[in-house]
Amino acid sequence: MAALLVFVVFLIAIAVSVPIGVSMILGSAAPIFLMDKGGSIAQILNNTFSGANSTPILAVPLFILGGVIMAEGGISKRLFNFFAYFVGRFAGGVPCAVILTCLFYGAISGSGPATTAAVGAMCVPFMISLGYDRRWSAGLVAVAGGLGVIIPPSIPFVLYSLATGVSTGDLFLGGVLPGILIGLFMMIYAVWYCKREGENRALIDEKMAELRSMGFGKLFLESFPALMCPIIVLGGIYAGIVTPTEAACISVFYALIVSLFIYRTLRPKDLLPLLCSAVKTYGGLAFVLAFATAFGRVLSLTKATSVITNFITANFTSGWVVMSVLVLIFLLLGMVMDTGPAIIILAPVLLPAVQELGVQAVHFGVVLVCCLSIGLATPPFGLDLFVAGNLSDEPPMAVAKRALPFMAAFLLALLLITYVPWFSMALLG
Repeated sequence: MAALLVFVVFLIAIAVSVPIGVSMILGSAAPIFLMDKGGSIAQILNNTFSGANSTPILAVPLFILGGVIMAEGGISKRLFNFFAYFVGRFAGGVPCAVILTCLFYGAISGSGPATTAAVGAMCVPFMISLGYDRRWSAGLVAVAGGLGVIIPPSIPFVLYSLATGVSTGDLFLGGVLPGILIGLFMMIYAVWYCKREGENRALIDEKMAELRSMGFGKLFLESFPALMCPIIVLGGIYAGIVTPTEAACISVFYALIVSLFIYRTLRPKDLLPLLCSAVKTYGGLAFVLAFATAFGRVLSLTKATSVITNFITANFTSGWVVMSVLVLIFLLLGMVMDTGPAIIILAPVLLPAVQELGVQAVHFGVVLVCCLSIGLATPPFGLDLFVAGNLSDEPPMAVAKRALPFMAAFLLALLLITYVPWFSMALLG
């Protein structure tokens, strides 16, 4: 009964638009005040402070800051030019270059909205100038931006690691092949669409000729600093040289060096607004992370996790069946809940149950993040959708309609990722 009370109060608070962090505290305090169970208020406060006092948690704001600096530093333009040089002359090559840019930029920013904003600000106007449909171009970027939370280093994977204790490095490796697979499915649809609807090849070839006139050597040298960022960050982690938190710090300094001294797209006076932007982005999430520790402790004391585990194992005999049900739930939650809070709340509660049915922790984390990343481009609250709509000066719901085929391609890839764990586990050895 105490466990049920925690969830009832929490869900009611969410339903009446109470902030998620405050909803967690209300749910945590309910059994204490109403049933004298679940610990004490002093324990809730202690757990809240201990949740915020964590070294691994520093990786989240640092990756956010690194992504903000790189977004303003013009790195996305260099990446797009590099990929467009190779694929731009083929049918559907320009949209494929945009998807590749989102894929690679996700390995820099770790954030879906940051990827959508940085890549879309440059690519959406460029695609429109080449004759591509405005809403279709925005829909492409809105869905492809979701790759930013799948390709490592991924902020949602860091949050999943914090919530469950699963290795961050393993999660990063687990997201590589699924991210590439989703990008591949989206590119297949983009090529098919461009061949069916046609392209303004004369205008596209003219632009690509201008790009190729630079010569590969000059283009490579210009793109090299941007291409090296994920190699430095992830290479340091997997070589055992740095921890994920230290790698996040390196990403910030690398972004500063590239933007200030190599590309010279930022000046020192530009840094303070960028720091403020990163703090605003992280501020609300920081409260949720702190309160999540107290919320999880109360769930443990009220045996809520055990109740959910027993329910799932009693009603489902196959890991694939329960994963099918959970995927549907995650997709629906992604439409109305931000990725970070959803992971913090769901992961520690559901992971023990799916592990009982033989589902690997890394595989479950990858599927959870992939499902929620679609929600970033799904009405009514998909953040990437609103970012892309603003960039294209189109209503978000109109963009969502043109994004549906890209979402379908994403979902087809998700089915393979869900039912073929090899994609999540292959790189783990």
